[in-house]
Amino acid sequence: LGQIGNQAAKWSYMSGGQISIPMVLRTTIGGGKGYAGQHSQSLEALVTHIPGLKVVAPASAYDFKGLLKSAIRDDNPVIFFEQQLIYNSLGVVPRKEYLVPIGKAKVLKEGKDITIVCWSYMVEQSLKAAEILEKEGISAEVIDIRTLIPLDIDTIADSVKKTGKAIVTSQEVIQSSFMSEIITQIQENCFDWLDAPIQRLGAPNGIPPSAENLEKLFLPDAEKLVRIIKEKY
Repeated sequence: LGQIGNQAAKWSYMSGGQISIPMVLRTTIGGGKGYAGQHSQSLEALVTHIPGLKVVAPASAYDFKGLLKSAIRDDNPVIFFEQQLIYNSLGVVPRKEYLVPIGKAKVLKEGKDITIVCWSYMVEQSLKAAEILEKEGISAEVIDIRTLIPLDIDTIADSVKKTGKAIVTSQEVIQSSFMSEIITQIQENCFDWLDAPIQRLGAPNGIPPSAENLEKLFLPDAEKLVRIIKEKY
């Protein structure tokens, strides 16, 4: 991390743009496979705090390929977060050349009552939660941010101004998470449109357990997302 944060992230700026660092660092995040504390962490906040890095976290096969191609073409160092459970997911991926732009979020489901902001594995869980909520008369809009840095706050803000409510979810522990940064930016851009406090759903402030039953209790999922939305809103 020292070489990434102190060297790769800074040389373009410190050289006045004369040096580029076209580097992609692929690394895993998140739990769900019983890999315990060392291999089930979600450390997004650790690198999103370093100026000079771009950070992406795809949730689908389509976005994985498109974002990886964009990251390879970028002259800046890109941290490419991959949730391990997504490796086994299936999706339609065109054979032809295409790119998914870095820094652009995507509205996966439109809604009018609440905005769910998510990325990586929690995208699947958010869509499941939205489906459950729909049956109970709650219309949730789901946004996959895809890129953490630079964050597409405009797409998020447009949604929150429409729904008046927002919840941010990831597999990070809540303490000092990147979820908190998104919440801050929503507050700064959408304060006059908010009908309720912004909520977040992550993991508790602890170390991921390896036992399957304990890990299930530890990690956020669709059921917990539905519950917190119904309780708070």
